[in-house]
Amino acid sequence: MNTLGAVEISMFRFGLVYVLLFIVLGIMHYTKAGTTKLLIIGSIRMTVQMILIGFVLEFIFGNPHPIFTVLFVACTTIFAIYRVLAVRQDLNIKFKIAVALALAFSGVFTILYFVIIIARVSFFNPQFTIPLAGMLIGNAMNGISLGLKTFMESIKNNRAQIAAMLNIGANPDTILKPHINTAIETALLPTINSMMGMGIVFLPGMVTGQILSGTLPTTAIMYQISISISISAAVCLAVFLSLKLGAQTLYNKRNQITI
Repeated sequence: MNTLGAVEISMFRFGLVYVLLFIVLGIMHYTKAGTTKLLIIGSIRMTVQMILIGFVLEFIFGNPHPIFTVLFVACTTIFAIYRVLAVRQDLNIKFKIAVALALAFSGVFTILYFVIIIARVSFFNPQFTIPLAGMLIGNAMNGISLGLKTFMESIKNNRAQIAAMLNIGANPDTILKPHINTAIETALLPTINSMMGMGIVFLPGMVTGQILSGTLPTTAIMYQISISISISAAVCLAVFLSLKLGAQTLYNKRNQITI
């Protein structure tokens, strides 16, 4: 196989990619889309954040000390927890703690399992652990956000039905279980859809990136399959644990649900 490795992109050619962004902004302005301002802010934030993280990663990769890898994973987890909870002001403090613990546990567990059991490399290898942590924790964060939104909307929309079931003596666990199940299914749907179309409809970013860097396609594909399954595990664990533990904070010792 003729491998060229990653092709260097000059700053000028890199800047040309923003032409595509202006095309998107032009279309959104023409259609009077309400998210034009959000796209501009998001693009600016993405650019600044990615440039800054690029410098941070260059420093870490140039000084591969275990503490830097641990700190990076910890910061990624803390920021993910913050992003999830910042928009969920309707959760009580115990529910928020449950979400934080669920996200931290699911992320760290799947990272350790992948690194130690599957890849058999050191957890403190920043070039391996850091991008892996970003994929797993990032997807778990999105899964929990979607799961919480579905769960809270479901129980609020069915408040009357829940009250009626409580009045006839139904157990809160039994009442909330269908809502938890629906939320888990909804949270996993994007991951499942991605897995269904993978390899036929599109090549995932990890495969594309590895192939562009010169990795054999078969090796890149094995990594992608492994990471996709790990992502589904991280999302499922995070959503299940956060909702299972969090739901218990919604009712008191008298089995009264407080929503």
